[in-house]
Amino acid sequence: MPANHLGAHWGIKPFQLKIIQEVVTLVVFTLFAVLYLKDEFRFNYLLSFGCILGAVYFAFKR
Repeated sequence: MPANHLGAHWGIKPFQLKIIQEVVTLVVFTLFAVLYLKDEFRFNYLLSFGCILGAVYFAFKR
């Protein structure tokens, strides 16, 4: 079953799927940058991720 049909099956709207995709991409890239590229994780990045998680909350709020 394609992912877009899976979202419809679970009752997830396309905008919600897009926001989930962005969060997953950021988490994977953050792990890659910190563990492989040895870049430091700064506090302002943490605040930015908090704002993105706020977007997830509002996207799924009914």
